Amino acid sequence: MNRTFAGIAFTHDVKAAQILQGSREKYARFEEAGEAPSGLSQREIEFIESRNSFYQATVSETGWPYVQHRGGPAGFLKVLDANTLAFADFRGNRQYVSVGNLSNNDRIALIMVDYPNRRRLKLLGHVRLIQADDGPTLIARLAVSGYSAQIERAFIIHVVAWDWNCSQHITPRYTKQEIEVMAAVK
Repeated sequence: MNRTFAGIAFTHDVKAAQILQGSREKYARFEEAGEAPSGLSQREIEFIESRNSFYQATVSETGWPYVQHRGGPAGFLKVLDANTLAFADFRGNRQYVSVGNLSNNDRIALIMVDYPNRRRLKLLGHVRLIQADDGPTLIARLAVSGYSAQIERAFIIHVVAWDWNCSQHITPRYTKQEIEVMAAVK
């Protein structure tokens, strides 16, 4: 666990719960000894760029969390630099809950899961939205070759903290393509 993530996630109430449940001493050591990385390493970059989906959470003006699944071809979530991610926001059901939430509070949490290998990366950041008409060069950079979904805007995420999460309860799941590759090998 990195120090920055723990500093954000381990609020006073979280630390009280850790004390009550007997895990505070362990996590206090993480906070003291953990790294405070200056950006994503090659390991995180490769993991992020190979995802074909992730879950994102935003918070409404009334304080309610909203979790949404985002998907596209592998690589649609792009790493612009060691502290910045971006993806094209493809037109969907047009509810705009995340977009609306981000107009009031720019914080976002992402969870990316590699189900077959039981790996999970959590990421916290701040989002800047750029409408398709306002950033044609960026939109072109985020477009996915061969994917015809209409791009409405770009999500630019400044990464504040990230952490690899425990794999203990991740059930391996496979895409149709992964199953086809495994079946062809036999």
